[in-house]
Amino acid sequence: MEMREQILSSAQRLVQQRGFNGFSYADIADEVGIRKASLHHYFPTKTDLGLALVEDYTRQLDNELARIGGLDMPADAKLTAYFSIMSGMLESERMCLCGMLASEALTLDPAVLPGLKRFFARNVEWLTEILAVGYSQRVFVLAGTAAEHARMLLSSLQGALLVARATGDREAFYKTLSLLLSGLSRKG
Repeated sequence: MEMREQILSSAQRLVQQRGFNGFSYADIADEVGIRKASLHHYFPTKTDLGLALVEDYTRQLDNELARIGGLDMPADAKLTAYFSIMSGMLESERMCLCGMLASEALTLDPAVLPGLKRFFARNVEWLTEILAVGYSQRVFVLAGTAAEHARMLLSSLQGALLVARATGDREAFYKTLSLLLSGLSRKG
């Protein structure tokens, strides 16, 4: 792995565990084994690092959504696979990187915010597609538009991750996932 990727990997984990304001370049330098000054060669400012993190994380998400979307399975199984992305974060004691950054939005350089908006818009776009397909397959029942449900799902999942992290109540997180899915499922 090249040094730039090592730095991004280390920074991503640190943000997911501590938040953007909870680590320094010294933390990354110690972890990847370079001098702090050398980090500035790759990312001159912490904002530059934040921009790269959001871009890289969004690319990772796009790859995973493309993988799930390409699977030959019904919409409810694809939604369950999406939910497993979130549960995987919880199990690895991490938050969604962009969810963590969103919780710190008022303290971030405004240059980072458009990338966060794109990340969340991409989630809503993909979820909207899956919900619309599920509705057409008669797998899902929607009380509003697919886009409205997509925003509700994303907000609920991000919130459930935050609450589970704060309370240590993983069971409540999984109950939330179950209720979200059963609330969409066509009965009988």
